[in-house]
Amino acid sequence: MRRGLLALLLLLLVLPLGADTLDEVGVRGVLRWAGDASGGGPYIFDGPDGALTGFEVELARELAGRLGVKDAFVQGQWDKLPQLMDRGGADIVLNGYEWSAEREASWPSSVPYYVYTLQLMARKSDGLSSWEDLRRPREGRRQRVGVLSGSAAERCVRERLGESVEILGYDGVTNVLRLVEQGQLDATVQDLPIAVHYGPQFPALVRVGDPVAPGWYVIFTRKGDERLKARINEALRGMFLDGTLRRIYAKYGIWSPEQESLVAIGAHWPPAAASAPRAPTEPLRWFALLAKAAWTTLELAVLSMPLAMLVGLLVALGRLYGPRWLGIPLEVYVEFLRGTPLLLQLFVIYYLLPGIGIRIPAFWAGVLGLAINYSAYEAENYRAGLLAVPKGQWEAALSLGMAPRVALWRVVVPQALRIVIPPVTNDFIALFKDTSVCSVIAVVDLTGAYNRLYNDHPREVLQLGLMAAFLYLAMSYPMSLLARRLERRLGHGRIA
Repeated sequence: MRRGLLALLLLLLVLPLGADTLDEVGVRGVLRWAGDASGGGPYIFDGPDGALTGFEVELARELAGRLGVKDAFVQGQWDKLPQLMDRGGADIVLNGYEWSAEREASWPSSVPYYVYTLQLMARKSDGLSSWEDLRRPREGRRQRVGVLSGSAAERCVRERLGESVEILGYDGVTNVLRLVEQGQLDATVQDLPIAVHYGPQFPALVRVGDPVAPGWYVIFTRKGDERLKARINEALRGMFLDGTLRRIYAKYGIWSPEQESLVAIGAHWPPAAASAPRAPTEPLRWFALLAKAAWTTLELAVLSMPLAMLVGLLVALGRLYGPRWLGIPLEVYVEFLRGTPLLLQLFVIYYLLPGIGIRIPAFWAGVLGLAINYSAYEAENYRAGLLAVPKGQWEAALSLGMAPRVALWRVVVPQALRIVIPPVTNDFIALFKDTSVCSVIAVVDLTGAYNRLYNDHPREVLQLGLMAAFLYLAMSYPMSLLARRLERRLGHGRIA
């Protein structure tokens, strides 16, 4: 801690007024580059020795060396890397970010360091031969195409095929390829480097047609960092001319003839194309998309929470009033679910169960995952409520001749339900927000739709954020009002 404060003080003393990021990098002796290692190869991934490797890792190391400093990798969530840089957590963003006019307006880009193309992949056994084959319904439904959320691949599929296919966005790459292999998806569109790197690991898949829709990977900088951007551009041009880029790309099998155009493209960078002006009706379209996703959020919550409450109540009753031998497995059930993340539980339900022949559609997998996870928390709420009911209530019911089961359901449980209304309501409201985790299985809830719109329109973060916040409030606030009304009614002795 003391060393960190001394280093910060030294940095403030050494840097002159008006110093920019390039000066800070020089004084610090480190170029911090932001990426997301969870995206995998060939970009950034763990090598055999556990150290990070990948063509972008080597590119960042070479780039830092040409600036006379060392490189330092900064981990972040892929679609939030520019925001991480804006907050000062990194100096540049370098992780397969495609250039777009919208992004250029917010974060000035370097000259391109790689020309990418998009590759359609499907199962060999399906006989898919072209993009147009995806327009044909399969088994009475639209064909399902998996893509990386917020990527150029997602925009490409939407522009080429529109509503003729069902586009499902995911956070990972290998998960999508596995779903295609298992038959839960009909095809996927990936950047060609991904197809080259992971293709051998999925022998049941085949590349369909030629790569399409070329674009550019660029390095993003903060506004005002013109000197740093100029040095990066100089280093990238030098790496191309002396063969360093070709050597790195060839090592990972991703060098292609398109890379020969990098210098010519960089000579007139950035492209003159500007983002289209926002139409007056665009905010209305955004709100409609968010509202549709909010309905999905509402469906997930309304379907999963009652199931969680029912299972939680049964678990609590089993632990307190069931046979002694039943208490141990029920306690393990509760502690296991509370001790493991919802994300992991969804991953098991949606990605791993198909390996043993159990395939659950994404939406219902989300409902099941949320219900199972929250049932553990509801079990503890109900257990606390049942223990809070005075023992005399139970004894009085038995003395009146009630059977134990009748006394439990007609005397003890209703009083316990009144006690647990506040924590159960809080859990229900929290469940609305936890539905966002379902984005890992391509269920587009309100948060997922917001992230997608934000990726396409980064300058509209405030407006999109306010729309999403309003919709969340519109869904959760009525629950609070209902809970207060129930508390007042039950508090006066009326059991609804």
